[in-house]
Amino acid sequence: MEGNIIGVNGPVIKAEHMTGFKMREMVMVGEKKLIGEIIILEEDFATIQVYEETSGLKIGESVISTGSPLSLKLGPGILGNIFDGIERPLEKINEISYGFLPEGIGLISLDEEKLWNVDITVKPGDELKQGHIYATVQETETIVHKIMVPPGVSGRVTWASESGNYNIETVVVKISQDGEDRDLKLYQYWPVRNPRPVADKKTIFKPLITGQRIIDIFFPLAKGGTCAIPGGFGTGKTITQHQLAKWSDADIIVYIGCGERGNEMTEVLEDFPKLIDPKTDLPLMNRTVLIANTSNMPVAAREASIYTGITMAEYFRDMGYHVAIMADSTSRWAEALREISGRLEEMPAEEGYPAYLPSRIAEFYERAGYVENLNGTEGSVTVIGAVSPAGGDFSEPVTQNTKRFVSAFLGLDKKLAYARHYPAINWLSSYSGYLTLLRDWYEENVAVDIMDLRAKMLKLLYEENKLLEIVKLVGEDVLPDEQRLIIEVAKCLKVAFLQQNAYNAVDTYVPLDKQYKMLKAIEVFYDNGNLAVKVGIPISVIMNKELMEKLYKMKYNVPNDNPSLIDDLVKEVASYFNELIEKYK
Repeated sequence: MEGNIIGVNGPVIKAEHMTGFKMREMVMVGEKKLIGEIIILEEDFATIQVYEETSGLKIGESVISTGSPLSLKLGPGILGNIFDGIERPLEKINEISYGFLPEGIGLISLDEEKLWNVDITVKPGDELKQGHIYATVQETETIVHKIMVPPGVSGRVTWASESGNYNIETVVVKISQDGEDRDLKLYQYWPVRNPRPVADKKTIFKPLITGQRIIDIFFPLAKGGTCAIPGGFGTGKTITQHQLAKWSDADIIVYIGCGERGNEMTEVLEDFPKLIDPKTDLPLMNRTVLIANTSNMPVAAREASIYTGITMAEYFRDMGYHVAIMADSTSRWAEALREISGRLEEMPAEEGYPAYLPSRIAEFYERAGYVENLNGTEGSVTVIGAVSPAGGDFSEPVTQNTKRFVSAFLGLDKKLAYARHYPAINWLSSYSGYLTLLRDWYEENVAVDIMDLRAKMLKLLYEENKLLEIVKLVGEDVLPDEQRLIIEVAKCLKVAFLQQNAYNAVDTYVPLDKQYKMLKAIEVFYDNGNLAVKVGIPISVIMNKELMEKLYKMKYNVPNDNPSLIDDLVKEVASYFNELIEKYK
């Protein structure tokens, strides 16, 4: 089938003679065969969004059908790779055309020539259902790539090749489905806008351990959960996502640089390949996929990059892996929607965004979840989206609509960032909806009183916030000693616990048992300080400089593999106050 271009408006193309084409079908546009997708079909006319630069297109050039929607090739070769928004490998494109993205290179994706060491795990006569694993490939040193029967396909194995070295285009298994032979290769296609099927969506019960204290204890994330990290320029969204990508206990990381500045993405592309995975001492890229779609790349491809990332994440989830997807940032994705909507002359809603913005945001975050896969394994996709509200205004539509669909909200505060307090997560405006679901796990695996301790410390921070308003008006000296103690202990809590140094080898990642002991040490100091105040001991004596310094520095001085040293500090605090109270009695 073939249509003709009748209008060009940036990435939006109008074409005629389109009867027989399908909605959301992928097409090739013009002499250069640019990749596009049909987004509106009206009688004989279609509107197409093109994922490449459209300069040079002329009226009358042809539009050719491909017969399928925008789909990804899913197979060995994804991990450790860097793709653009529609799964074209940037390193390979750089070899073809150094330094820039040429138009009309087609939908190249995974390397079709590379040989993989394939272990065939089925034999003739085996019954295979959708999702069943029929071969495995050691894709990287850390991840085994499990080759699965595509959804919608099942049957009896009629032929299976020997284990050996094959490229992804080789037929390795043949099955009989409804009397017809089907060839199974080392990859499958999947349309990016369709969620992949699962056997069952399970209740969330496990946290995503990040090693970041304010997240793990105060605002925990869950495996299979959703989280938004909104913050204005310079508040540390990208470095927070880098920390989560590097240290979270997900098996696989999918990082989408969606509409970010080129220099910021360059930093990611240079840094990630150098990072060492703390679990294996091997390169972090062994279990990472990068999708780079910078702000100067075609705007329609930015809109597709989110779906490309989540489809890859679901594919690895189907193998039984826990995947974390970082989208940096969904605001730039929403801006791409707004630009395309404007070119389509749609009626704008709030701040010019299209009326369907909330449903698109919901569609993206709804693809997260902890699931039982079609092959009986368990896996999860955790979605962590950065939001970049202009001027740090959290009341703008993208932040507000994202807030409706996520269960954890880590609001970054520019005042904290300017005070060099990182991560700049504001403990007064942030929240996690996973506390109830994760309580049992924390009580079983960390400590019975950890949630009560968290609530007590958070209450302390809220009280300190109220007291600081009074202090601004009348000064600290007029406050009673109990309230001055709250201010001092809250200050210690903020600096010694909530503030974390991403560039310090000990402090960049902290295991949960050390996190708990650190918080317990601050609680012991606060409880004993309260007793001392009641006896009439002055606050200047209670706030012993030497003791406070040890509390402030325990995050650096106590090794992560020996948190029991904090128990010695707790004993020292208790002993100091016992002697002090005895003396004053």
